Amino acid sequence: MRSLKSLRICEKGHRYYKSTDCPTCPVCAQEAKPTEGFMAGLSAPAQRALAGAGINTLQQLAKKSEADVLGLHGMGPASIPRLRQALANAGLSFAAKETQSIKKVRR
Repeated sequence: MRSLKSLRICEKGHRYYKSTDCPTCPVCAQEAKPTEGFMAGLSAPAQRALAGAGINTLQQLAKKSEADVLGLHGMGPASIPRLRQALANAGLSFAAKETQSIKKVRR
């Protein structure tokens, strides 16, 4: 059975159809997508996972271990090699050991 899509309008006035209860406006998501920097090559869920954890710079990312980052909802294993490369290009790396758990930052 196919789910019916319902018309939605975001707070910016964009009109879009969705069949799930996901509140993300695809137009707003596309507008907010980074075009440069280490997050540009990541999937939208991975970008939201990092931003939701307050990780916006490579220096902040370098304070976390790979396990910490993989534990974020929306972060998948395909993103780790890209993050590792971005860190290496900046002369950084993931933390060697597990750090305190990442807490989501409320906006």
